[in-house]
Amino acid sequence: MKIKAYKVPRKLSLVKFDESDIPPDIRKRYPFIKDRAYVFFGEIPNMPGHCVLADVKTGQIYSCYHTDNFIELIEDEL
Repeated sequence: MKIKAYKVPRKLSLVKFDESDIPPDIRKRYPFIKDRAYVFFGEIPNMPGHCVLADVKTGQIYSCYHTDNFIELIEDEL
């Protein structure tokens, strides 16, 4: 089993969906598009490990997804 470092993205940072630990049959249930940018609003205080995001392109809001499935974009990805 692969163990990855857990780091919560900074509030209001641009992130991308990290599907590397999600089995393909479960991945297809997620609404996120590979390599699309999302605004990370933050972790939900009374639901630790889950966050609120918005799609940069469409403005669609998403909530209650696992925080550790998102990683901040690096400068080259902007």
